[in-house]
Parts: sequence; structure tokens; C-alpha cells
Amino acid sequence: ARGAFQALAGLKTRAAPESPMDSASNRPPAPAGRAQAAPESIASQKAAPAARTPERYTSWSFGELPELMEIRKGKQTLIGFPALIDLGDAVTIEVFDEPDVAAAKHRAGLRRLFSLQIKDALKYLEKNLPDLQKMATAYMLVGRAADNSGGGTLEELREQILEVALDRAFLQEPLPTHEAEFKKRIDDGRGRLTLIASEVARLAAGILTEFAVAQRKIKDTKNAAEASLDAAQQLQRLMPKRFLTATPWAQLQHFPRYLKAITLRLEKWRADPARDAARLAELRPQEQRYWRLVAERKGALDARLQEVRWLIEELRVSFFAQELRTPQPVSIKRLDKAWQQLVN
Repeated sequence: ARGAFQALAGLKTRAAPESPMDSASNRPPAPAGRAQAAPESIASQKAAPAARTPERYTSWSFGELPELMEIRKGKQTLIGFPALIDLGDAVTIEVFDEPDVAAAKHRAGLRRLFSLQIKDALKYLEKNLPDLQKMATAYMLVGRAADNSGGGTLEELREQILEVALDRAFLQEPLPTHEAEFKKRIDDGRGRLTLIASEVARLAAGILTEFAVAQRKIKDTKNAAEASLDAAQQLQRLMPKRFLTATPWAQLQHFPRYLKAITLRLEKWRADPARDAARLAELRPQEQRYWRLVAERKGALDARLQEVRWLIEELRVSFFAQELRTPQPVSIKRLDKAWQQLVN
């Protein structure tokens, strides 16, 4: 078998075609993401044998997950892409029409299943993450509303650090598809988890330090309404409350530089406000175009759209804090090329 998780990564080659009305059963389409009841002929041809659900699992005791799976819910038989679903103290299996929806659900469920196997290690890390209390002071300001409500808590920060550490220790692609792979991943990752968690915590500390400096600089910058407002909006977009888990690990490495660029920009504004305004005028249409597209896609980001997102961030560094350098040359022309590839 090719395995469920190739399908979850985006293959739809064996999924039943969508249509406004299923001619065989005269059923309307199922809501987006949810698996729909399957005619017996489709189920017998395309899915593994039906399993009774819901069942709760605390270990990988359900065999190999097929590419497509049939499950029974009440009197209905559902067919779709399987995913492990996080129940907190266990996982269960559900199926979905859309592989991307299944992949996101499955990742969280698989993380839970790994965490259930290493409870003692996680308890140790919960108590021994370096500088957590110090980081939490800065994190209180992340995601805070204008009325100073809604800032992050120490528990939320700890949860994010451990989630990223679990992903890096156990959830590297390709994901395990059967029990032997799952157990090997536990054996391989368990010994590295403490080191990885410390690495994640150090990066989080560096990001939060630069965040606090940038935020103070925005508040202290007087007579630069347009620049400071733009910087505040940039900071808000970069640093939602779940910034650690919402951002790919490779991109998180650049956050201290992005945040330092905000501070340097505002430090230099007084020397040449006209230059800052001119650069912002070049940048703003690119950002507006990006966020408009994100809204149209309802937040669904593919790899090419994310590339545009981070090119815009690198362009900000190049425009406002060139001394910090960018990993590769970046310009409006290069960004336009990325847009063309995205559209085509």
C-alpha cells in the first residue's frame, strides 16, 4: 500500500469525485472536510474493511492505516482519508473528504499519541524548561488587545514549546504509518527530546527578547505616526499568541532578525523620514495584495503563498535595516516573479 499519509500530503487520486448531486444515491454533497456516506460499491472497491467507531486508543493498536478508510457511525458507513483525532487522554480515528483537513487533524492526533508514550519525559520537561518564568513575563504582552486583555500565559508558552519539541523529535516527514515505524520513532526521538526542547526554549527566549525591545521602541517613537503604526501592525502579524506553533521551524529562526529590523527602522526614522515613507509606499501594495489573497483563501496557505509571505518580510529587512542582511537577494522584482509563479 502506498500509505495513508502520502494521500494526506495531498494526493487525491483515489478519492470519489465531487458533484452537486450523487446520481447513484441522489444525495447532496457533504459539508467541506467531512467524509460522506459511501455507496456499497465504492466502499468495497476503494476502502479498507469497515471498523467500528468510535474507539479510543492510547497506543498504536489499530494496525496499519490505509490510504482510504471506511468507518461506521451509527447506521452510516463513511469513507474518506483517515486521521487520528486528539481526545486529550487518547486518540480515535475519523475520516475526512479533504486530505489537507485530514492531514492537519492527524498531525495533532499523532502528536498526542506520541506524548502518551513518554509521559514521564514530558513531566520532567514541564518542570525544567530553561528560563520559562523569565520568558513568560515578555509573553504576557503577546497577543494582548488594545485594552490590555488577552495576553499569553506561562502555561500557554510552555505548551507551545513542548508541542514544537514533540514535532521536531517525532513528527518529521514521512510520518509513521504502522506500529513498527511508530515504535522506532519513539526510540529514536526519546533520547533527543530534552536537547530539542532546550533548543526550542532558547529560540523562544531570543524571539521574546527582541519582541519586547521592538514593542518598547514602537511606544517610545514619537512624531512618526505612519511608521510606528506600520511597525505595530507588522509586530502583531508576526507575533500572534501561538506564534511558535503557527510558524514553520525553519522560518522561526529568522524571527529575531525580523524583530530587530523593526527596532532599527524606528531608530533610523528621524534621520530620513522621507526615505522611510517612500519605502513603505513601495511595500504596502505588496502586503495588501498578500493579505487580500489570504482572506480569499480563508487562511489556507500553500508553499508558494508562504514563500511570498516571507519574501515580503525579507524585503522589509532589506528596505529598513539593510545592515542585518537577508539570506538571499530580495527586491520588488524578485517578489513580482514569485507572484507570477503563484498565479500561474
